[in-house]
Amino acid sequence: MLLILAAVYSRGFARLHRQLPDRFPISRLGLFLGGTATLFIAIASPLEELDDVLLQVHMIQHLLLMIVAPALLLAGAPLIPMVRGLPISIAKSVVGPISRSQLLRPVFHWLTEPFVCWIAFALATWGWHTPAAFQLALRSPLAHTIEHACFFGTALMFWWPVVQPWPSIARWPRWTMVPYLLMADMQNTALAAILTFAGRLLYPMYAAAPRVAGVSPLDDQVMAGVIMWVPASLFYLVPGAVILMRYLSPRGMIVPPRIGSQSDAEFKLAART
Repeated sequence: MLLILAAVYSRGFARLHRQLPDRFPISRLGLFLGGTATLFIAIASPLEELDDVLLQVHMIQHLLLMIVAPALLLAGAPLIPMVRGLPISIAKSVVGPISRSQLLRPVFHWLTEPFVCWIAFALATWGWHTPAAFQLALRSPLAHTIEHACFFGTALMFWWPVVQPWPSIARWPRWTMVPYLLMADMQNTALAAILTFAGRLLYPMYAAAPRVAGVSPLDDQVMAGVIMWVPASLFYLVPGAVILMRYLSPRGMIVPPRIGSQSDAEFKLAART
């Protein structure tokens, strides 16, 4: 499935790169393919086999699914390339009616509202890290798959207003993404602190797991909390700092016109089949 996803995107990207090389530089292709590779590492590499043995490995897997992969995929501006990469018959008979659906448009509009995106992401993070839900995912492959789907799906929602993939339009002013990311880091830090300083094993199933390199279950939990705390915070704080610096720069204070702009012309050209 990931190979098909990468192939469809690459086919559409090649066409758009010839038409709009400035809008679709090779770096976008690298970002999207990096996102698919990250997904592969998260769900089809030894990480998947070790996530029920070491909590710290499980935490790395979650960070890849919730931060790295979705951000890279969205940075590749996948909307138009994916459509252009499909066979024309499928694009017209399937994608066309979906994009024009008066029922799905408000649903998509609601799902990409920043407030909804933030709440969904936080609920998925805290909900699946409760002991009952987390251990259910360890016991049941189906629950584990649902857990990963919730993490990845809500992560795509969360990073959508931050990355704002072209040709989507921002709902909130750009500066609001700074507190948006800061509050996400605060809730992540709180959860990481609970794992780090709990002083007791929150997920008892890891006590029965084979020991790797002599790491005790409690030390494993502390390390998982540190991984969730430090690297994840950087993924929230660094983009927030970049957005703030760009916004405060003289160029960032200028709001470009939307109607009749170059982006409108680019969109019409890119959407042409």
